[in-house]
Amino acid sequence: MRKFALALAALACSFGLLIAGEVAFVKYDADKKELTVKDGDKEKVLKVTDKTTFKRGDKDVPNDKGIESLGKMKEGKGKLEVTVEKDTVTEIKMVGGKKKN
Repeated sequence: MRKFALALAALACSFGLLIAGEVAFVKYDADKKELTVKDGDKEKVLKVTDKTTFKRGDKDVPNDKGIESLGKMKEGKGKLEVTVEKDTVTEIKMVGGKKKN
């Protein structure tokens, strides 16, 4: 019974470390490599590293192109799906609307 309880506790801790969710883009500071997002009413500052992966839809985007896209985004506009591990972003999925003809 103790092993089962410890296994559940370890599982709960591992879920707390890796969080994914859709957030609103606020701004990106290229000098500090910090991404500011708004999750509900709270603003969070997250670190973007060279190991951060980027996706646009289901397609992978090279790291340099992804960072360039963050720099071009307008402040306060846009949605992102981010996967965070401790205050460091591991994956950013850019969510966009359909192109208008």
